[in-house]
Amino acid sequence: MSYTEKADLWKERLDKNDPLYAELTAVSEDAELEDRFYKDLSFGTAGLRGKVGVGTNRMNRFTVGRAAQGIADYILKQGSEACKKGVVIAHDPRHFSAEFSRLTALILAANGIRAYTFPDLRPTPELAFMIRHLGCISGINITASHNPREYNGFKAYWEDGCQVS
Repeated sequence: MSYTEKADLWKERLDKNDPLYAELTAVSEDAELEDRFYKDLSFGTAGLRGKVGVGTNRMNRFTVGRAAQGIADYILKQGSEACKKGVVIAHDPRHFSAEFSRLTALILAANGIRAYTFPDLRPTPELAFMIRHLGCISGINITASHNPREYNGFKAYWEDGCQVS
């Protein structure tokens, strides 16, 4: 599927009142549209990282949801004990971090995986500690750490508190 076909599909399926729809319809340059849809944001060093915005090559509720479902699928393959151990989810103050954290928790819970969330912002070392302290199978941090402010990320950790490679 070409990038224009992907963009057209998003336009067709997004609610007209959705801020992502407004952002998509405001994209006027073909090069910008191509950059947003020419590929799917891919899992790299410990997770996803990219600019926040509309498109398959951006951080938004759809790419975060896809990543969360991918982690859920992997945990489900580990068996019911892994699901009971659960996942700790942290986030930083970046744009949409709290929303992406909640979305991730809801997707895990919908898959029967216990999800623990912090009530507010937490640093990565605290997430790593809580994974081990609670005996969780995994952890997720919604952060883009040192990247520019227009970025956000989805970082995955395993039961040892270390980033998934």
